[in-house]
Amino acid sequence: MELPEPTSKQFSNLMNGIETGSLKIPQFQRDFVWDIKKSAALIDSVVKGYPIGTFILWKTKESLRAVKNIGRLDLPEPNKGDYVQFVLDGQQRITSIFATLKGETIKRDDNREENFSNMYVGLEAKEDEKIVTTEIDGKNQSQIIKLNTLLEGDFTILGEYDKKYHDKLKRYKQRIESYSYSVIQVNDAPIDVATEIFTRINVGGKALSTFQIMVAKTYDYGKNFDLVEKFEELTERLENIDYETISEMTVLQTISLIIKKECKRKIILSLQKEDVINHWQKVVDSVENAAEYFKNYFRIPTSSLLPYDTVLVPFAYFFYHNVDKPLGLKQKYLEDFFWRVSLSERYSSAVESKLSQDVKRIDMILNEEQPRYDWQVEDSPDYIKNNGLFNTGRSYIKAILCIYAYQQPKSFADNSVVNITNNWLKRANSKNYHHFFPKAFLKKLKEDENSINHILNITLVDDYLNKRKIQDRAPSDYMEDFKNDNDKITETMKTHLIHDLEEFGIWSDDYQKFLDKRANALSAEIKKRIIT
Repeated sequence: MELPEPTSKQFSNLMNGIETGSLKIPQFQRDFVWDIKKSAALIDSVVKGYPIGTFILWKTKESLRAVKNIGRLDLPEPNKGDYVQFVLDGQQRITSIFATLKGETIKRDDNREENFSNMYVGLEAKEDEKIVTTEIDGKNQSQIIKLNTLLEGDFTILGEYDKKYHDKLKRYKQRIESYSYSVIQVNDAPIDVATEIFTRINVGGKALSTFQIMVAKTYDYGKNFDLVEKFEELTERLENIDYETISEMTVLQTISLIIKKECKRKIILSLQKEDVINHWQKVVDSVENAAEYFKNYFRIPTSSLLPYDTVLVPFAYFFYHNVDKPLGLKQKYLEDFFWRVSLSERYSSAVESKLSQDVKRIDMILNEEQPRYDWQVEDSPDYIKNNGLFNTGRSYIKAILCIYAYQQPKSFADNSVVNITNNWLKRANSKNYHHFFPKAFLKKLKEDENSINHILNITLVDDYLNKRKIQDRAPSDYMEDFKNDNDKITETMKTHLIHDLEEFGIWSDDYQKFLDKRANALSAEIKKRIIT
C-alpha cells in the first residue's frame, strides 16, 4: 500500500468521474442529506474561491456496492478490472456539487423532492454578500441567473443580460470550472484499511458495522450479488413463518462458521467474496431450515421469542451439513443443546468464542455423539422462583416463554388457540403477557413488586377482552366468569401449565400456593428437555 497522496482536481474531473462511473460513493456512506440551502452555501464558497475542505478518495480495483444514481441520473458501472475512486470523505459535498451544477432533482426518503436547479447567482451581490442563493422572491429577474444556466448556457443566452454583468458572468463561470478541489488519494489500500480510514473521519469515530463492510466487499455486479438485496430476500421469505427479525449478523456468523469454523469480526472480514457468494444459497436454505425447525419442533411461533438470535447460528450450521430432519439421537442431542444454551444464558457474553466452541459440539451431534458441557442447567422449583423476575431481555425468561408457547396456549374465553406472531407482539406490547394474578390485585395485598412481576405469574394471551374483563379482579372472581363461558376451561388452563384450578390456589386466591405449584410444573417441563 502506498502512502496517501495529496493532489487536486478540477470541476471537470469531478463531474466526468461521477458521470462515467470512475468516481463512486460506496454504499456504506450515509444517504445524501444536505438540503438545497446548505448546498447553496457550499457553492457560494466555490464561487468566491474559498476552501471547502479536503476530499479523501480511495483508488482501488475492488468492485464494491456503490450509489447507483443521483437524482434522475443513473450512474454507470465501471469496466471490470478498471481502477475506481471511492469517496471516503466528502460524499455530502461532492453530491451537493454534482446535483447543483447538473440541476438534478433529489428524491428524499419521505418522497419529498428538491430541485437543485433552483439555485441562482445574484449579479448585483457584492463579494462579501451571498452570491449564490435559493431565495429570489422580490428580486429583479434581469439581475439573477440560474446556476446551471450560467454553466451550460451558450453565448446567446448569456448575451441577453446587461453588458455590465458580462464580466461577472464570465468570472463566476470560470471560478466554478477552474476551482481546484483539494484531494488526498489513498492508493490500493485493502478494504479493511479503507473502512478504518472512513471510520476515523466520519460519524464521530463510530465504526462501520461488519455487515456494512461486507456489503461493500462482496458486491459483484457481474454475478448480480448484492448482500443487502440478498438479505432482504431472505427476510421476506422468513416473514412467511414469522421469523423475519433474524439479524444480519446472525447470517454472517453462520457463513463464517461454515467456512472458517470461527466468526469473530476479523475472521468475517477476511472471508473472500467468492466464498461468500458460492456458499450463500446453501447458507440461506440452512437458516430457513433452522427457523422452520424452531417453529415446528420446538413450537416457538415467532423469532421474537427466541432466547437469542444467535442460537439460530449453530442450528443453521447443523442443517448446512444435515439437510434432512434430525431424528433419533441427533434430535435428542439437539434439543438438549438448545435448552442448555438458552436456560444458562450462554450467549450473553463472548458470543463469537462460544459459537466456535459450540460448533465442535454440533459436529459431535452430526456424528450422533453426545457432547460434553462445562456448565450446568438449574431446573429446581426454588431456582425458578429465585431467578424468575420477568424481563424479556433475558434469555432465561425467554426460554421459559418458549416452554409456555410449546404448550400452544388457548384463550381463557373460548379455548381458541392464542395467536402469537412478531407483528402481534409489537402491536400488543405489554398486552402480550398477562399477569394471571393481576398486578393491581396483588398490590392491594401488599405483595412485593419482584414477586408480582414474576415469570411464574405470566401467561401468553392475545385476547384483549381478557384484559378488559380481568382488570384488578381476584382470580377466583374473573375465572368464574370464564368457567361459565368456556366449558373446556380445565383443558384450557393446562395449556398454560396451570393443571388444576383448585390445587393451584385459584379459587382461594392463594398467590404463594400458585407460584409453588406453577414452579413445580415448569421444573418438570425443563427436566423433560435436559439429558441428565
